[in-house]
Amino acid sequence: MKQDMSSIIKNADITGWKTTEVDFGDKMLTIKIPPYCDELRMKPMPPIVSSKDEIANSLRDPIGSLPIPEIIKNKSTKLNKPINKLTVCVTVSDITRPAPYKGDSGILRPLMSIIEQAGILRDNIVIVIGNGMHRPSTLEERLLMYGDDIVEKYKIVDHDCEDWNELVHAATTSRSTEVYLNKTFFNSDIKIITGLVESHFMTGISGGRKAVCPALVNTHTIQKFHSPEFLEHPNSTNLVLEGNPCHHEAVEVAQTVGVDFMISATLDHKLKITGVFGGDLLKAHAKAFEAMNEFVRIPVKEPYDIVLTHAGYVGRNHYQAVKSAVGAMPIVKENGFIVMTANNYDVEPIGSPEYITLLHLFKILGPQGYLDILRHPSWVFTKDQWEPEMWGKPIRKVGKNGVIYCAPQISKIQYRLYIPGISGWDLLPDDVSFKTDKDTAEAMLQNAVIYAVNHPNFEGRKPTMAFVVEGPYGIPMLA
Repeated sequence: MKQDMSSIIKNADITGWKTTEVDFGDKMLTIKIPPYCDELRMKPMPPIVSSKDEIANSLRDPIGSLPIPEIIKNKSTKLNKPINKLTVCVTVSDITRPAPYKGDSGILRPLMSIIEQAGILRDNIVIVIGNGMHRPSTLEERLLMYGDDIVEKYKIVDHDCEDWNELVHAATTSRSTEVYLNKTFFNSDIKIITGLVESHFMTGISGGRKAVCPALVNTHTIQKFHSPEFLEHPNSTNLVLEGNPCHHEAVEVAQTVGVDFMISATLDHKLKITGVFGGDLLKAHAKAFEAMNEFVRIPVKEPYDIVLTHAGYVGRNHYQAVKSAVGAMPIVKENGFIVMTANNYDVEPIGSPEYITLLHLFKILGPQGYLDILRHPSWVFTKDQWEPEMWGKPIRKVGKNGVIYCAPQISKIQYRLYIPGISGWDLLPDDVSFKTDKDTAEAMLQNAVIYAVNHPNFEGRKPTMAFVVEGPYGIPMLA
């Protein structure tokens, strides 16, 4: 631990501080925070009584759409093709999205049953995992996400954005984006998308059209979708759809390609289903947004000196954890602190090799220098370049030492080389070790809070502080 940090932490008086719990993946960290710290919570999202019944209802009585059996019947007539010859593609999310797919209370089992009961042969159904530019799935992840029965009975393939043999030119958008799409999805007679609708720090909300773009497109298409031109637009942020270029581009791609049916769910921060929305691509997605938006938006009167948050389920690696930092950004003051923890338990706890390389470049150049490089005419678009760019948004606001990141799975040397901000390891004595990642994270986060609250920048006054209890799922916004 650095001498100045050690002195601040050792001399701090935390008498009278209150105890709270902070999510750390599927575990909880117990730490103390100042008694005046505001705990910002979403409105309670009541879980549905029976997800099995709700899913059945959404398939039987969809929003703005015919039920799937009638869609299949009409498609057979339109294509002059027997139902048992029709092909169906169903898209699913990868492990980074906790969509409720598995078992009797999940989406896939009743969806597949309806498709087959309508006369589609099982051999003519393909499930495509919409990885976008994420790594391919593992068998363990497939079993965890979709269930043994689905994995055993149906053909499941990963989308590969760089495999030109599996891509086809599908559209040219009004913004001149050349769209190359997953060939299996494009060539299927019936296209069904599934997923999770939650806030999203680029496209406003997830789900719906995102199951096509960027989930099923190629690198060059994503190059436009994830370019600075789009991402630096002020409307490319949480819960904003109107005027959001990422949202409008994704909608145009999905509509051009054609989606016959969508079914998505909304969840609370404990990953319990709060709603199921099946039907038309736009109408069902809009209903899901309407239902979710009411609960996740947290109005805040004034920004805070310090914001404490966590990366939730999605923070399985540093690449994904940026969503939490960006979510906290609207309510933190200039040159304040974002203190966060993340359970980076993924096989790649930082992210892909490309992301790690780009993050190192970001660490050297700083957020503005990195952005300038991306905008340079000679820059060659590189996979995952957008996530360091997104880290740049909160860091430009609070400064390079304003983000304190506490994730014990990332080593000390990796922090020094790649991770922007202050490392949780910097706040622990060099000769101290802990038995578990949870214990280490707890010590990191506690010292991070003590350090931030007692930082010399505040010149002895009590800094204002907020804790975003639900982390990336709650979206605080200045009223």
